Amino acid sequence: MRPVKLALLGCGTVGAEVVRLLHDQAADLTARIGAPLELVGVAVRRPGRARGDLPVDPGLFTTDALGLVKRDDVDVVIEVVGGIEPARTWLTEALRGGTSVVTANKALLAEDGAALHDAAAEGNADLYYEASVAGAIPLLRPLRESLHGDRVTRVTGIVNGTTNFILSSMDATGAGFQEALDEATELGYAEADPTADVEGFDAAAKAAILASLAFHTRVTAADVFREGMTAVTAGDVASAKEMGCTIKLLCIAERGPDSTGRESVSVRVHPAMIPRTHPLAGVGDAFNAVFVEAEAAGQLMFYGRGAGGTPTASAVLGDIVAAARNRLTGSRAPSESAYADLPIRPIGEALTRYHISLDVADRQGVLAAVAGVFAKHEVSIATVRQSGRDADATLVIVTHQAPDSHLAATVAELATLEIVRSIASVLRVEGGN
Repeated sequence: MRPVKLALLGCGTVGAEVVRLLHDQAADLTARIGAPLELVGVAVRRPGRARGDLPVDPGLFTTDALGLVKRDDVDVVIEVVGGIEPARTWLTEALRGGTSVVTANKALLAEDGAALHDAAAEGNADLYYEASVAGAIPLLRPLRESLHGDRVTRVTGIVNGTTNFILSSMDATGAGFQEALDEATELGYAEADPTADVEGFDAAAKAAILASLAFHTRVTAADVFREGMTAVTAGDVASAKEMGCTIKLLCIAERGPDSTGRESVSVRVHPAMIPRTHPLAGVGDAFNAVFVEAEAAGQLMFYGRGAGGTPTASAVLGDIVAAARNRLTGSRAPSESAYADLPIRPIGEALTRYHISLDVADRQGVLAAVAGVFAKHEVSIATVRQSGRDADATLVIVTHQAPDSHLAATVAELATLEIVRSIASVLRVEGGN
């Protein structure tokens, strides 16, 4: 049979690994697909750059990405460049022209996945993006296909390896945030500018993609409540240990009623304490894991390496095989399922618990005054722990579950009390009673 022709956009860490896997596994891939795969063009910014022993004909490199995706002989476009533009233009052009697309571009999917899905429908083409979330972990296809007959109610995940390495290091060694970040940078887990990771932007994009698939609703990154983990201290980690918890940067997507009883979706990313008995608590190093809860299937756990050139390239290659098979048989991947079109529930309506550490004046009546603020905002206190004396007096309070808006209003009023010298930290608590 004629070869399935591929165009690759980007040849950095992931793109180079895709090229190597296409070369090294050529015979197996041909057997699995029923036809050989042929790389016919690679769009890069610097065609003349030395690329070591990369098994690709230098004559295939081009700077004309748009021209490459418009070629009539290209069956599948593979995009591993990232960013919004010009990737959006390239991919919508390919899809509208009937060319299938495989992408790892989480930022584009989270900001404007609707445009890509609409273009795919217009061109009767496939859009695959397994590599956009959690690297090599087969996660999106189960949500998109395997659980399509079920009702997913909640998705909780660790979807950023850099932040998980940092928090795991802080938990294991007692190090502060900056010290753990420096270690992550030295080992290559963190970028020179780690903002996208530590401020939660990367995780928020992935959360939007997961929520869209899980709840059949178009969710964008702008719909996701985001809070970074730079304020997490060694003291917070120690306090979590005393409670039998650990701290993770979580993405949490839930389906349920809003304040009026209307079915809706809540999506948030923030650091949270979780019990050490929770399945996600033991996920260490730079690994990712996602915990899915569905009405019929129950609880499911997906675990593995969520980043890196080779794991991500593995996910890309799986999508290439699926897209190539469809081209040969004239079939299509499952189209976008956004029929539910549920409204987004604001963070204020999310039910959660708070862990609040207060530096307080060491005198009579402090606890009563603090408790009065909680009662005023209809927040029930689960536990109270006081330590230190005089200038070192500290009050640590863990609440029962309440709407986030009630908890936030409680914290805001506590900050105005004369007896509260400062609010040392506020962390959400998830996964416990």
